[in-house]
Amino acid sequence: MDCIFCNIINKKLPADIIYADKEIIVFKDIKPVAPLHLLIVPKKHIISINQLEVEDKELIGQLFFIAKKIAKEQNIFKTGYRLIFNIGPDAGQMVDHLHLHLLGKKKLSSM
Repeated sequence: MDCIFCNIINKKLPADIIYADKEIIVFKDIKPVAPLHLLIVPKKHIISINQLEVEDKELIGQLFFIAKKIAKEQNIFKTGYRLIFNIGPDAGQMVDHLHLHLLGKKKLSSM
């Protein structure tokens, strides 16, 4: 398996890392669509939401708590931010490793 996110997690590829703990890593997207565009990635290789198992519940919850923490640190907690999961190629998932996009520091249009 040659996963770009696993290579970043294993320090085989560089990334602008914002946060890391034993289960999650957060880094800047290399093709940002907003002034702040971060990827919140579990270190466990899970292809997408469709491959989640019951034992992944806590890990997925942690992604949201880390997003909230980073939103506070980036001063967008009160003004607003967007969290997005893309699931599958038709939804725009470009890397087959589950990741949560955090977008902010710009007024985003409604969906």
